[in-house]
Amino acid sequence: MTKRKEETLKIKEILDKNRFRLVRKIADGGMGSVYEGVQYGAEGFEKVVAIKAIQESLSKDAEFVEMFIGEAKLVADLVHQNIVQIYQLGKVGNIYYIAMEYLEGVNLQEFMNRHYELGLKVPVELGVFIISRVARALEYAHRKTDRNGNPLGVVHRDVSPKNVMISTEGVVKLTDFGIAKAANYMRNQEGDVLMGKAQYMSPEQAQYMQTDRRSDIFSLAVVMFELMTGQNLFGSDKTSVILENVVYREVPRPSTIIPDFPQDVERIMMKALERKVENRFQDAGRMGYELEYYMYHDRFGPTNVTLEKYMNRVFPELFRSQPPPGEQGWDTEGTTITLLK
Repeated sequence: MTKRKEETLKIKEILDKNRFRLVRKIADGGMGSVYEGVQYGAEGFEKVVAIKAIQESLSKDAEFVEMFIGEAKLVADLVHQNIVQIYQLGKVGNIYYIAMEYLEGVNLQEFMNRHYELGLKVPVELGVFIISRVARALEYAHRKTDRNGNPLGVVHRDVSPKNVMISTEGVVKLTDFGIAKAANYMRNQEGDVLMGKAQYMSPEQAQYMQTDRRSDIFSLAVVMFELMTGQNLFGSDKTSVILENVVYREVPRPSTIIPDFPQDVERIMMKALERKVENRFQDAGRMGYELEYYMYHDRFGPTNVTLEKYMNRVFPELFRSQPPPGEQGWDTEGTTITLLK
């Protein structure tokens, strides 16, 4: 029996004793695993949840445990429709776990991968909608204060495709605040440790400099570029090369890749990709507003239902019952589906 298998069985035994039942493993990571589970309560109460558990070996790492606990405490107070909600932080023996909102769906990396597999480009309107929802999640997190009204100074520091979820109901949610920084919750460590995924870092993050909310805006724009053009902006080879690209490589305009790319969307993206922090959007809310203005100021733009219908077309295996409902004024059957060249 492999070490991972033994660890899964041990976690299952522990959680069974704490009114959780594991259904299946969703994902493995270098620091732990995520499971689909069922939480039980009185009078036959049941709720499907996701269980994030630390590897037993890392439970002895005080620094990692501190980050894990900090994430749970921070996100417990981040209650927003576009942020995955945490329900409980638990510990049994020396194993910590977090029970959180379970989403039936895919992450944005899987969403993009499916389009690559099918030879499709993501419709511009839906791409803008997805990014706008993440912008609103960041706006909320960045503006969060403690109970005394003091700003927490939250910076996610890991805005990337794998940390954006899209549910089968068309709801977009930001997740994994595991390396976020926030006053009294998370250790900073900037200047000493490189936090985040190199491909999606801001220039200041890649240079071990202090970050603020504008760093997350740059990272979101990198994700937006990849989602809308089908190309990774800074490459995916050696980390050292990627970091140099983040700081120095010229950022191409999306219209050089997709000739008919909307000028208004390009303007928003390029502003968010400004390397000088003072030239970017100064808050995610402004970026979200401009994206929403593009979608809705002169027409009926996409909504959760639009994205739900599109998910049904692209991921039919996720829908076990009837197709999603229709939506007046917008029909994904009429959405332009462009083949990748």
